[in-house]
Amino acid sequence: MRTHYCGQVDARLIGQEVTLCGWAHRRRDHGGVIFVDLRDREGIAQVVCDPDRPLMFGIAESVRSEFCLRVSGRVRARPPGTVNPNIASGEIEILCYEMEVLNPSVTPPFQLDEENLSENIRLLHRVIDLRRPQMQKNLQLRYRTTRAFRRFLDDAGFIDIETPMLTKSTPEGARDYLVPSRVHPGQFFALPQSPQLFKQLLMVAGFDRYYQITKCFRDEDLRADRQPEFTQVDIETSFLNEGQIIDLMENLIRMVFKEVIAADLPQPFPRLSYTEAMNRYGSDKPDLRVTLELVEVADVLKDVSFKVFANVANSPGGRIAALRIPGGASLTRGEIDAYTQFVGIYGARGLAYIKVNDVAQLNESGLQSPIVKNLHAPALKAIVERTAACSGDLIFFGADRRKVVNDALGALRVKIGHEKGFLNGRSWEPVWIVDFPMFDYDEDERRWTACHHPFTSPKDEHLALLDSDPGRCLAKAYDLALNGSELGGGSVRIHRAAVQEQVFKALGISDEEAQLKFGFLLEALKYGAPPHGGLAFGLDRIVTMMAGAESIRDVIAFPKTQRVQCLLTDAPSGVDEKQLRELHIRLRQRVETQVQIAQG
Repeated sequence: MRTHYCGQVDARLIGQEVTLCGWAHRRRDHGGVIFVDLRDREGIAQVVCDPDRPLMFGIAESVRSEFCLRVSGRVRARPPGTVNPNIASGEIEILCYEMEVLNPSVTPPFQLDEENLSENIRLLHRVIDLRRPQMQKNLQLRYRTTRAFRRFLDDAGFIDIETPMLTKSTPEGARDYLVPSRVHPGQFFALPQSPQLFKQLLMVAGFDRYYQITKCFRDEDLRADRQPEFTQVDIETSFLNEGQIIDLMENLIRMVFKEVIAADLPQPFPRLSYTEAMNRYGSDKPDLRVTLELVEVADVLKDVSFKVFANVANSPGGRIAALRIPGGASLTRGEIDAYTQFVGIYGARGLAYIKVNDVAQLNESGLQSPIVKNLHAPALKAIVERTAACSGDLIFFGADRRKVVNDALGALRVKIGHEKGFLNGRSWEPVWIVDFPMFDYDEDERRWTACHHPFTSPKDEHLALLDSDPGRCLAKAYDLALNGSELGGGSVRIHRAAVQEQVFKALGISDEEAQLKFGFLLEALKYGAPPHGGLAFGLDRIVTMMAGAESIRDVIAFPKTQRVQCLLTDAPSGVDEKQLRELHIRLRQRVETQVQIAQG
């Protein structure tokens, strides 16, 4: 039906006849000559309709926004002064010979170039929203990104293998999405949170390089930029150690960014231990574009008269960190109060500060703050020296449990860095975070939990710590962060059944529970399982960053809202009683309502 896409018609085709199909983006009547901007996925072409061809012109007069059209005509240069350098077809126009309305359109709910549309309106009318040029670009960017991933992995000897969507529920992380079985009453499948166990089984089966671009599902609590279903680039390989896997995945990401958006990422990526990242940046996915850093000062505040500091400094789980803001003494009281409110989101009960008016005077004359009089001279001197404070700077303090301080000051560091311009000027700052703790202690449940997942291998030299001191055990785990967002994470896996059983024991998982949930994995590991490891990249997040989009919903064709709803299809929705009976399910709410009716 067509010879070219609209956006592909350029000056090279001048004098040729073309046939285009698309939608009427805009129609303009200029005193007897009608202009129709015809749009398809590749761009826009200007179509000129003059009254010399009455039949065609009559059709053009009837055209309205979003009519689906087929147009034939001759390509010619635009008149001087009318060239549009912003589009690929900006030097030419099509003199229309024939026009066919393939399908008219009712008035759309909004204009495609309309700004400040609410997200709910966009998602309710997603089909129209997807016609907008920016959304077309975003989804094509997503396609090019997945194509680049596939090309690299195919060339590196990886095999694309599908794993099941209906699997066994093993709720070790987020909640599973459960699927009731009609054939097995009272039993359920789960949608996969990750293909983790299946890709490990594929390594045992001898497929030593696997990948899959796959949907995963997590029934997580609501968050601003999370989706209940998301796409990850899932990768696993055998016979490579931790460093070799990191190098290979780094080359993959470097190539993808270069091919898709012509971005040159550094070579090599820097690497930080988890401990260093938390100490310096308060985050295990630090934004290295921000030049501000946290400094530990608890050790010099143990004997000060300011009890808020002294109590935390002498607490085993406490941290006191300082964050220097160059030139920050000029911050107004209102700005400081706003930052204090901001850290409260992360559980901080306050935000102490010192304005350094004169660094030569370590007293209330040179240091302006309500807390200075309660800090002795040696402490003040150590704080100024460690933070490298100068006259005119401001120092913020976080004093609380370590997690609260890291979360609060880590977020404040990024907020001030971007608001006040404390940036290094580089567009992309990747960083590997390595040497993660193997376990984290859950105070509420009074047991150790896996920081990544229970199939992550401990460092070889820390195997003995699994029984004696799990808190000191480090894992062969690694995460890749970019500009403060996690792109992906992975680990070397446990490939010996005895070590896997040790880890289950450290996590408080009994032999019976391990067999019930993971018996198939433990059995497989006994048959010469190779050393293996891998990683999964979050495709949605990567494309969001590449597109410069505000939300991952802008790079997903049909996303859910923050309330986990699809406004377009009105899902989730109820189902009829017949379907429920076939699944051996009764809804408690319906049963209670029926009982109330029966009781009058």
